[in-house]
Amino acid sequence: MSIGSRHVRSLRDAPAQHSSELGSIQRLTKEFFPLLNRISIKRLVLEPGTIREPHWHANADELTYCLSGSVIVSTLDDADVFATFTVSAGEMFHVLSGAVHHIENVGDSTAELIVVFSHESPEDFSLHAAFGAMSDAVLGNTYDLPASAFAAVPRDTSPADLVRGAGDAEIPLAARYPDPHRFDVEGQNPPLSYEYGSARLARQQFWPALRHLSMYSLRIADDGMREPHWHPETAELGYVHQGAARMSVLDPDGSVDTYVLGPGDVYFIPRAYPHQIEVVGDEDIHFLVFFDQPTPGDIGYRATASAFSRRVLAATFGVDDATLPVFPVTPVDPLMVRRSNPVDPVDPAVPPGAVDSSA
Repeated sequence: MSIGSRHVRSLRDAPAQHSSELGSIQRLTKEFFPLLNRISIKRLVLEPGTIREPHWHANADELTYCLSGSVIVSTLDDADVFATFTVSAGEMFHVLSGAVHHIENVGDSTAELIVVFSHESPEDFSLHAAFGAMSDAVLGNTYDLPASAFAAVPRDTSPADLVRGAGDAEIPLAARYPDPHRFDVEGQNPPLSYEYGSARLARQQFWPALRHLSMYSLRIADDGMREPHWHPETAELGYVHQGAARMSVLDPDGSVDTYVLGPGDVYFIPRAYPHQIEVVGDEDIHFLVFFDQPTPGDIGYRATASAFSRRVLAATFGVDDATLPVFPVTPVDPLMVRRSNPVDPVDPAVPPGAVDSSA
């Protein structure tokens, strides 16, 4: 019998913050995924015309990737910085902690977004609740209106989450102009490109607005592999968009967690834990790999073997120099390597998200 991995959860089966004919919000926070630290994730589905009400996050920046559809986002940042922009499939947007923003589906089809936060337990405030906290008189004074102007507006301190707007959305002509909140990650010429995969990088080097988060759009073909590696000061939260993959993680107690991932799965790798990714199906994989730093660090096995003399390596593995493999000199890690050896057997009975004991 397979045992669920502590490193993996399904986002598509995650608890719902909201579910109605307007759409849904599902979340994996520390409450539902105890291993999480400094990062968490939501799946936002908006039907045409649906609005994610204006809201803000008290303790977390937000980094969002649009999987499908087209939305418009309005934000108000600190120091009276207003912005309104559209986001389509393959594009991203970033909102700072405390900045109020809304998201609205302005297309004819369902919009699906993956939303990541720079905290394991993000705290939300909604505009609906914020107005409900104040009296008619306080609101009247705020807007130079009589208190009676708000008497007919129903208010309470619960969030509305998803609402429907009357009529068509207002889309300013400038909504497609360049904006520092938005980044076209899939339109980027991949900074890392190989015959067997590529990585597009939404990190501070290319997107200066980022402060606490970043994302790699990682694609690997069946003849490639993400080499074993670790991130010295960076935790990794990955979302599987397409394909099937197997991952192995070494925990500090010496146990190895090897599991199978499928579409909709989320995995979490704590800082500096060694891990690797390989394709196990017939389809190329596409991962959205989020990090809790604006510029993630990386140390790979391949370059590590070049950091030490053969004498040190032979002693480490308990063999003589003649038995030790000939490691290629690698001054710069390649991130991906070609998979020239057969794939280790995969137990066909192991469902995605479960430990694969055959590896």
